[in-house]
Amino acid sequence: MTFCLGITLNEGIIAISDTRITSGNECTTAKKMTIFGKNNHKMFVMSSGLRSLRDKTLTYFEEALEEKEGTFDKLYKAINVFSDQIRRVAKEDKEYLEESGLNFNIHCIVGGQLEKDSKHKLYLIYPQGNWIEIGESTPYHIIGSGGYGKPVLDRTLKFDDPIKHALKVAMLAFDSTRISTNEVDYPMDLLVYPANSKVMHEFRLYKNDLFEISEWWQERLRNSVNEIPAKKLDEILAQIYSA
Repeated sequence: MTFCLGITLNEGIIAISDTRITSGNECTTAKKMTIFGKNNHKMFVMSSGLRSLRDKTLTYFEEALEEKEGTFDKLYKAINVFSDQIRRVAKEDKEYLEESGLNFNIHCIVGGQLEKDSKHKLYLIYPQGNWIEIGESTPYHIIGSGGYGKPVLDRTLKFDDPIKHALKVAMLAFDSTRISTNEVDYPMDLLVYPANSKVMHEFRLYKNDLFEISEWWQERLRNSVNEIPAKKLDEILAQIYSA
């Protein structure tokens, strides 16, 4: 399992991914976020699913970029070529994977801003190679282990939020997932793309870097539970213990 989260905001893009790779009883660390492009026009790719599918798709995509250098002036054009590589890998490997009881399960989040894009873009690509744009109504998507971090994002994140607010929410979503499953853990890779900056900032974060946030959030949740108004529950408990 993995945890990759992409957020698009009016102020830019945030992307985070864990680095844990689980194979049977073994856990290793590997980067799940890759940046492509030259000069000031770049895009990033995050993926979940079998590592072999990711590596093969990215290798084919790198080759396609070399062959078609300079032809991708909008992000969706690059995504169409990336999707072609997913379909190519599916033709080569899907049947053999299914014979072995494995699913062709690659999902990707791709974001960035190329030369003729009027603004930054964020996309979700499915294993079939089709894609959707992640937009203002639901300005985020998780691939991999999505259930644990989704509630905090749904309750607290909006497209017009500042990057600082969204960063905090993203950290809480990651922490909620890390606490609830042993297949997601630090180190975490973080990418921030301020709108129209043409610069992607990358950081690697460790448990100690976010320890203060994690501890604060856990204690605040416990205290908040005790402060919840619960008149009806109090009545039920009173009936139980007075019986």
